[in-house]
Amino acid sequence: MAMKPNYRFERNQRDRAKAAKKEAKLAAKAAKGKDAQTEQEDAQERDGDSKQEL
Repeated sequence: MAMKPNYRFERNQRDRAKAAKKEAKLAAKAAKGKDAQTEQEDAQERDGDSKQEL
């Protein structure tokens, strides 16, 4: 015999999965932004160091 559908539970499961995916996407975006910012700061430091040597 087939199970009676539990629409509320299924909807909650979809919403949780969507929220987890969104959170992971935002975390990846934040990490990527932080990496880019760190690279930029490192480049500025290297440029500053080479200018000081001259």
